[in-house]
Amino acid sequence: MEAMILAAGTGTRLKPLTDRIPKALIEVKGRPMLARVLDRLIEAGATRIIVNVHHHENQIRSFLREYPPSEIDIVMSSEPDGPYDTGGGLFAAAPLIKEKSPLLLHNVDVISSVPLDQMRAAHDADQDRSDSTPVATLAVMSRDADRRLLFDDHGLMGWENTGSDRAAIGSRRVRDQVGAVESFAFTGIHVVDPKIFTLTERTGTFSIITLYLELAAAGYTILPFDVSSFEWIDIGTREQLEEAERRDLNS
Repeated sequence: MEAMILAAGTGTRLKPLTDRIPKALIEVKGRPMLARVLDRLIEAGATRIIVNVHHHENQIRSFLREYPPSEIDIVMSSEPDGPYDTGGGLFAAAPLIKEKSPLLLHNVDVISSVPLDQMRAAHDADQDRSDSTPVATLAVMSRDADRRLLFDDHGLMGWENTGSDRAAIGSRRVRDQVGAVESFAFTGIHVVDPKIFTLTERTGTFSIITLYLELAAAGYTILPFDVSSFEWIDIGTREQLEEAERRDLNS
């Protein structure tokens, strides 16, 4: 199984730490975030892992040369004029993807106990039985978040942005509603079918969520995988890093 880690970000909100080290190599409880995500993907069955790189690229290259185990094929997708954001980073790495089967895509700054193997299996099962084969499956949670995605009986159908008082400050539904609508926060973990590369002419820098919404509007299926009962933390700020240090992380 192939997987990809999105690790090219500059980590602006973690400055001054990221002035001297890439966000991917910042340690949580003595272990770099990149190593933690690599461990999780390998545990889930990944045998080939792509890592996109930009900020302090040479440090990540040096780390990956020393990272065991040797039987895992780890390749890098460089973004010299990047970073290209989540969607652009995935699409820039497309020539490196060898398999036609779905790809596990994981943000480097996310630590969780989400069962990645079960998520991949759920995506495969939906492909086998669905009239509309899913382009992607997104790990989502019922948690407080300013930005949330909307899903109905057919999958992704919109988004909403809310303020601290939970009053809507913006929302959009990209197609007609089918059944009940639920809102979830995205976790930065996906399963993506490689056919996605044939469904758009987008290039350069763009968000994968923007693309998912465009594909949903065009009739393609993007499904949720509810991981609300699992441990999860996004380490995007100094405060979140401090919280991660305090928590009893199992991953």
